[in-house]
Amino acid sequence: MLKLIENHRSFKGFQKVYEHNSSSNNCVMRFALYEPDDAIDSPVLFFLSGLTCTEQNFIQKSGFQKYASEKKIVVICPDTSPRGESIHDSENWKIGQGAGFYVNAKNKPWSNNFKMYDYITNELPELISKKFNFNHSLVGIFGHSMGGGGAIQCALKNKNYFKSVSAFSPICSFLKSDLAKLAMDNYFNNETKLIEEYDPISLVKNRSLSVEDILIDVGLDDEFLEQLYIDEFYEHYKKNSEKITLRKQKQFSHNYYFIHSFVADHIHFHANKLTSIK
Repeated sequence: MLKLIENHRSFKGFQKVYEHNSSSNNCVMRFALYEPDDAIDSPVLFFLSGLTCTEQNFIQKSGFQKYASEKKIVVICPDTSPRGESIHDSENWKIGQGAGFYVNAKNKPWSNNFKMYDYITNELPELISKKFNFNHSLVGIFGHSMGGGGAIQCALKNKNYFKSVSAFSPICSFLKSDLAKLAMDNYFNNETKLIEEYDPISLVKNRSLSVEDILIDVGLDDEFLEQLYIDEFYEHYKKNSEKITLRKQKQFSHNYYFIHSFVADHIHFHANKLTSIK
């Protein structure tokens, strides 16, 4: 059952929030959905948020609605993890609720609920397809930090579904980054082969995966810059494909001021890619 819990007029469209029972995560999940006016057959763009975020951060802080309204593109922002009193959690912000990393955890107790990869690539797209009359063959994905890495790995493994991909300050190494280490150790019992199935660098290095094009923005004053491994991802990716754009933005950091400054470019990037397919 899909339940509408928020509905706000924003530019020429509505910012909505829904909740539903998730079979992947065995709990109630929420996602935000921006629906431009007359959105029948509109392209769809998923945004994956970063550590500690919910479905609310991007819709309240990025200012994307203006550009999504202009381009008539639907934007869907899921929560970053399962939530609730019965869901296993930790006091450390790098693991548990708010830190799903868009993977399917294999190690108990996390594996009981943390199946965010299945949720993003199967369950949520199926739900959107059944409940809304959007264009379900013109779909893109982007994200920030944890969600930027999540967007890249989801797109690399599902390029028949996700036709465009971009990222803000993505975590490109789930194996090396201190931002991901605690979660990976717990979700996968530190088994490297399992982690590599979701690790962006491993996917392009070991499996030579690529997509048609990637746009990445990162701030040069990003306080987590050394933990993102973006340059290493870029170099490995260039061996498989020339179609990658890495923009290093002076004086910007890891926050939503950075996202707000460049979100128009990303919406336009996806809109151009998706509409050119028609």
